Amino acid sequence: MNLKNILQQTFFICIFTLLHFFSFAQDRLRISLLTLTPGQELNEAFGHSALRVIDSNAVTDHVYNYGTFNFEEPNFYLKFVKGQLKYYVNIEPYNDFVFYYKQMNRGITEQVINLTEAEEIKIKNILNENVKEENKYYQYEFFKDNCTTRLRDVITKNHSPAPTLQAVMPSTFTYRNAIHQYLDKGNMHWSKLGIDILLGAKTDAVMTSEEQEFLPDNLMHALDSCSSTNMVASSKQIYPKENVVVEKTFFTPMLFSIALLLLFLSLQYKKIRFGSAYNVGESMQAIIKGFDFSLFFIVGLLGILLIFMWWGTDHSMTKNNHNLLWASPIFALYAFTIYKKTVLVKKFSFYAAIFLCILLCSWFFIPQQLNVALIPIVILLAWRLLDNSESFVKELKS
Repeated sequence: MNLKNILQQTFFICIFTLLHFFSFAQDRLRISLLTLTPGQELNEAFGHSALRVIDSNAVTDHVYNYGTFNFEEPNFYLKFVKGQLKYYVNIEPYNDFVFYYKQMNRGITEQVINLTEAEEIKIKNILNENVKEENKYYQYEFFKDNCTTRLRDVITKNHSPAPTLQAVMPSTFTYRNAIHQYLDKGNMHWSKLGIDILLGAKTDAVMTSEEQEFLPDNLMHALDSCSSTNMVASSKQIYPKENVVVEKTFFTPMLFSIALLLLFLSLQYKKIRFGSAYNVGESMQAIIKGFDFSLFFIVGLLGILLIFMWWGTDHSMTKNNHNLLWASPIFALYAFTIYKKTVLVKKFSFYAAIFLCILLCSWFFIPQQLNVALIPIVILLAWRLLDNSESFVKELKS
C-alpha cells in the first residue's frame, strides 16, 4: 500500500469519526418528566414530579427534584404552619431516586420531552443554575408554585413553539374538587375534613387549564394530549405500582358527628327522664355541663386557629374562611359563662342559635364548600345554645 492510499484511508477515517462525534454530540442529552403515583401518607396523596436528565457525553443520569425540604431547619414546624418553609431543588442519581420510590411502592412513568438540542442544553443549564446554593430555595405554595408547576414552567417556557396545554379535568372543577378526588380515592376521610376546615373560599375557585397542572397526573396527561405541538417523544412505565387494598375506615367524620349528637340527645333524655330522682338528675346535669363546656371551648379554639391561619400565615388558600360562621372564636369565652344566669349570656345563646339555624338552611348556598360531616355538629351547637337560652325564650313568649 502506497503513501497515497494510506493518506486517503486516514482522511476518510477522520471524516467518519468526526461525523460520528457530531451525531453523538447532538443526541447526548435526553430530558424526561418523571411522574409518581400517590402514596399512603397525606403529603404523598397527590403524587409527585421530577425531571430526569441523561448526558451521554458526561456519562451522567440525574434527577432534579423541586419537592425537597430540610427537617432540621430551625423552627421547622412553626415555619411549616405559617407557610414560610423554604423548599429547594435537589439533584440525585437516577438509580437512587428510583430505588427509593420503588421501596415506597410509588409507580413511576417517564415521558421523554420532544426538544431540540439547543432547548435541551438550555434546560439543563437552567436546572444546574437553580441547583446552586444561592438559587435553589423558593417559597413553596401547594396550589400555585410547587414541585410540578416549576417543572412545567421549565419545559414549556423553553420549548418552541410554546405549547398550549389543554384542560384534563372538567371545566367546572375547583381546587377543592380536584384534591377531593385523591382524598376520596385514598379513603382519607379525616384528612379531607381537616383540609375542608382549614382551606377557605379561594379553594373553591374554578381552575383554568393551566391551574389544573398543579397536580402531577394532570401535567402528565396535559403533555400527552397537547395538540398545538408534539411535546412527548416517547412514554413508558418504569415501575408499575403494586396493587394495595386500601382499608376502608368505618369510623368516618360523619359517623363521629352523628354519634356525638346522639350522645347529647341520650344524656338530655336521661336528665329529663330521671330528673325527679335527685342523684341521677344532678349527675346528668353535671355531665351535660362538662360536655357543653368541652364542645364550645374546642369549637372556639378551632375558630382561633382559623383566624390565625387567615391573618397570621402566608398561606393564600386559608384566607376568607367561611367555617368561621359556625366555629366562632367567641365560643372559647362563652364556654366559661355558658351556665351563668345573666341576661347577656341568655341573649347571646338565643341569637347565636338563630344564626346557626339560618346557616344550616343556607349551607349549600354559601360561596365555600363546607364539609357535610359538620352539619350534625352545627345542629348540636344550635340545640345546646337554644337549650341554654330557655329562660330568655320564655321571657320572649310572655
